[in-house]
Amino acid sequence: MKLPKLDLPLFETKLPSDDTPIKYRPFTVKEEKILLVAQESKDSNQMVLAMKQIISNCCVDVVPESLPMFDLEYLMLQVRSKSVNNNIVFTVTDQETEKNIELELDIDDITLHVDENHTKKIDIDENIYLMMRYPTIEEVAVFLNFATKNIENVEDGVEDLTATLFNVMISCIDCIVNGDEVQKMSDFESQEVMTFIESAPGGTIDALRDFFDTVPTLRYEVKYVNANGNEKTVVLEGTETFFL
Repeated sequence: MKLPKLDLPLFETKLPSDDTPIKYRPFTVKEEKILLVAQESKDSNQMVLAMKQIISNCCVDVVPESLPMFDLEYLMLQVRSKSVNNNIVFTVTDQETEKNIELELDIDDITLHVDENHTKKIDIDENIYLMMRYPTIEEVAVFLNFATKNIENVEDGVEDLTATLFNVMISCIDCIVNGDEVQKMSDFESQEVMTFIESAPGGTIDALRDFFDTVPTLRYEVKYVNANGNEKTVVLEGTETFFL
């Protein structure tokens, strides 16, 4: 006699970035094990791999590597809400009293925060501008790896970090618009793109930094009163809203 086959329900949501409808199912014990291993590891690489695997398994026709990071995080939260429940209990250490505080968040209260000055358009001159795309999980992983990596040689580390971050920024240029002409960056060799960017006005780098500094993020804010009677605020962003 065979064991019964379990049918999981399908749900539908829309991506925050462009309202694309996505069908998904709750995760199973198999995916929950992947998630628990990543949570216990506290390792950014494990978390990235876990997110990719769970989204691939639970979402219909979704390629995790093609999504902006905040879309991926949003889908993870939706899958979690239908797999367990909407509430996530977590603990923070109050900086004033050094005591642990248990807090709870509702997934439905996590919102997409978009800076009022954020723009995907970067002007080069009066006629030419760049259109950016949001970094994917693979590109965000590069930042995470450098943030957690122990760099023995500080000078070499800074040089490597600068070069790597610059390459990631360049890779997120979607196209160049020159009047009525639109040129996709994917149609050019990386060296051609680099040569073009290196010839751009100096302020272009600052504009690129502003784009990355203001990329939309999932955000949750909760207030509590500590043991001294003082009101405090905890802000969670991005993967913090899931890997608690």
